[in-house]
Amino acid sequence: MLPTFPSRGRPRSCAGARGRAIPLVAAAGLVAALGVAAPALAATPTGGAVTDTSTSTQWTAGPFVAPNVTGTTGDVTCGPGLCDDFALHVSTPSGYGDTHQLSVKVGWANAAADFDIYLLDQNGSVLASSASSADPETILVAPTSGDYTVRVVPYAPLGESVTGTATLTDVPANPAPSTATPPTYSQYGAPQSFGRAHDAGEPSIGSSHKTGSTFYQALYDTYRATWDDSVTPSAVTWSDVSAKPANGCATGGSTSLDPIGFTDRATGRVFESQLAGKTSLMCYSDDEGATWSPSQGGGLNSGVDHQTVGGGPYSPNGVGALPTSSFPNAVYYCSQDIADANCASSHDGGVTFGPAVPMYSLLDCGGLHGHVKVAPDDGTVYVPNKSCGGNQAVAVSEDGGTTWSVRKDPASTAGDSDPSVGIGSKGTVYLGYQAADGTPRMAVSRDKGRTWTDDQNVGAGLGVHNTVFPAVVAGDDDRASFAFIGTTTAGNYQDATTFKGDWHLYVATTYDGGKSWVTVDTTPGDPVQRGSICTGGTTCGNDRNLLDFMDVTVDRTGRVEVGYADGCTGACAQPGGAQNFDAYATIARQQSGNTLYAAYDALPNVTPTSLSVAKASGLYAASTTVANPGKAVARGVTTRLLVDGVDVATSSPVDVQPGRSTTVTFPGVRLGKGAHVVAVVVDPDGRIRESDEADNNRQLQVTR
Repeated sequence: MLPTFPSRGRPRSCAGARGRAIPLVAAAGLVAALGVAAPALAATPTGGAVTDTSTSTQWTAGPFVAPNVTGTTGDVTCGPGLCDDFALHVSTPSGYGDTHQLSVKVGWANAAADFDIYLLDQNGSVLASSASSADPETILVAPTSGDYTVRVVPYAPLGESVTGTATLTDVPANPAPSTATPPTYSQYGAPQSFGRAHDAGEPSIGSSHKTGSTFYQALYDTYRATWDDSVTPSAVTWSDVSAKPANGCATGGSTSLDPIGFTDRATGRVFESQLAGKTSLMCYSDDEGATWSPSQGGGLNSGVDHQTVGGGPYSPNGVGALPTSSFPNAVYYCSQDIADANCASSHDGGVTFGPAVPMYSLLDCGGLHGHVKVAPDDGTVYVPNKSCGGNQAVAVSEDGGTTWSVRKDPASTAGDSDPSVGIGSKGTVYLGYQAADGTPRMAVSRDKGRTWTDDQNVGAGLGVHNTVFPAVVAGDDDRASFAFIGTTTAGNYQDATTFKGDWHLYVATTYDGGKSWVTVDTTPGDPVQRGSICTGGTTCGNDRNLLDFMDVTVDRTGRVEVGYADGCTGACAQPGGAQNFDAYATIARQQSGNTLYAAYDALPNVTPTSLSVAKASGLYAASTTVANPGKAVARGVTTRLLVDGVDVATSSPVDVQPGRSTTVTFPGVRLGKGAHVVAVVVDPDGRIRESDEADNNRQLQVTR
């Protein structure tokens, strides 16, 4: 039987606030432990060293009996048997950290147990920590020479011993960044007249491809944004369409332990859900929020925390895989319970739900999970998790939520923020996550999570060291975007006293199936947060103003739209401004560059606009003007000369900017008596994707 320990990280305990709940069994054990003298524990050996020539050291500690949950209320307090310290000396030559890192791992045998680890400098300050539900817990930091302490804290020990390893490892090599033109973004804040516009932590966002409207959900509020793309930047009109009793949702705006929103792209049906124990208070709208209808909310035996709602096509392998109403798609309600996480499916458009089915238990993964997503091609369901045996993973159902499998990315490390998945049009899965060293990483699977490739740091090119709130969306199968809040400042980003970094909203995009990414800072002159961001739950201070996640969607033309809370507004956004811990409802919307749907790409169009042939010294020289009336650069343009259908010469490649032209001149050729057809073909091998492929030829007749 599984132990009744609440899952780790951020269980909800009140509306809009989440935290790491103290396990009841663990808390009782702590009280008992403080009443009697527990034996002091010591690592075996008590210390060790790593160098560039001796790169690994190992130790053991335990067994641990008494739990220590003081980390949930701030600094860890140690006592007899409640902590274990290992002295670690690091010695590396200058420049070693350019290509290497220090990896500290602590693991144990019983997956139901739970330990945390902290890396302290010689002054006792915390440099880094790993306090999740991962096994092993992992810390990755720069291999700077010095003396450190690795502190092991038994959060829920269950009598387990631990094995620790400190190793100097190679930093994983990153592929070359994408050469794609970086897209640009504009920021749109909700009207100040909206009463809770500045109380918009952990928003959801969705786009109706039926109408083009965008829906932003935070706390009790649903905002609709409509766009005028005839101007640049696009103009927005906001409307407050929140669900409430007056427009049909009897439970709207009344109570919530955790809000979530979802918009079905194809139909435009909008859902807003408020957590209420082991189900939710859910309503839905088919008229863009003008009126709302009540829903069952979730399946029987749903979980008590961390709810998520999503939907998409039915899986042909599912039990009862046909809809029972006119609504064409399946809807899923997933949540975390005490010892497992569950997901329920709806076959009538989210009006009612079947019983909740376990996705995994605490023996497989930590309880907290990311947002549920459904593959647009075959209805496979994905729920990502930040900690499954020390790796990021996805829980996958290929039969409409009837059964589930946990599939790990073995190259990944567990993190503190929920990961996110996006699924391309043909089923390619993109997993964006915060690694153990804080960096933003992306991995790709083309077989439903069974294997992963192209795992890489998408923030390296811009120097991003710390990341929170991954959010991923995909469009065409080879296109996806990964939004995250990041900072170029290294160190412990949760240290409210000493961390001074500025955070920005970044978006990384791939146009080649995840092999390379182009990453942009969408708020370069306007920080989203200054100083620390706490991801430790309800034990945090005022630096938890953004709460625990954000969201991203794609509109019907492929534009990326990020729903986030801006935590630094007004005077804070000015140079040197002080953090004001805001949570202002904001959308970052793509303005230029290729979108996630290739059908809407800005394309070049190369065409020969003139052709002339002149005789000189018995030879005939041809000259043509190649223009690009398209909307993008035409790269590597070649032009071929033909005489009477025979290839004569091909020009060297040149780039032609949109709205510009270039002159191409060919060497003279000798023509025999009579009439000849001289022709030029631009892009003769069809290597350039153009808006018009039919205007690449021009010819004339020459008579000698």
